[in-house]
Amino acid sequence: MDFISVVYALLFYLASVIFVVFVARKIYQYATVPAPLKIPTMPAPLTTSGVALRLAREVVFFESLFRSNKWIWLFGWMFHLALLVVLLRHLRYFIDPVWMWVALIQPFGKYASFFMLIGLAGLLARRIVVERIRYISNPSDYLMLLLLLLIGMSGTMLTFVLHTDIVQLKAFTLGLLYFDWQPLPKDPAVLVHLGAVIVLMIIFPFSKLLHAPGIFFSPSRNQVDNAREKRHIAEWATKLETPNN
Repeated sequence: MDFISVVYALLFYLASVIFVVFVARKIYQYATVPAPLKIPTMPAPLTTSGVALRLAREVVFFESLFRSNKWIWLFGWMFHLALLVVLLRHLRYFIDPVWMWVALIQPFGKYASFFMLIGLAGLLARRIVVERIRYISNPSDYLMLLLLLLIGMSGTMLTFVLHTDIVQLKAFTLGLLYFDWQPLPKDPAVLVHLGAVIVLMIIFPFSKLLHAPGIFFSPSRNQVDNAREKRHIAEWATKLETPNN
């Protein structure tokens, strides 16, 4: 094992620990923080199954974003859908033998990277061009988009322009899973691509990208509209109430 391969292997382990531990910690925080008010965004469903359906529409189709701004919805939905296909395509580097459905989506995953880049470019242009969005944007907002663009562009280059040793790359990733370290291809595009992925994994739990799990814990989305039928009171608040004498 050469020095670069060892460094990248250790960084991937470190990034994985940070990602899993702090994302799990944040999800636990989301789940345990009380929601003292009944605040579902109207029109809200009246049943639990209706809430589940509403969340599904929001997660899959970005329903509220579609209603508010069609252009942002188009770029955002394009990016997220393409990202999902690209991530599923990357499963081939972590399983052996490759499952049939993973093999079948390989051609779609190759070209989905272009749609991913178009969506990211549109979201970045929105933050730069639209004045009110630019005013409320933080440096971290630009960092997330630029980092994702770097990952997408380097990955697309590896697929269509700067080819690398895929067999050796898969041996490296499988070696990480089974603690049997293998050499990493030294192509600059590979190092840039994997380095950007490591950085993204490390900063993910501390960024706005946590909206991915956070949407499931949003009181405006996951509450039933039954304020008239049932009193909503947080668990901690019940302890403050004094019993009637």
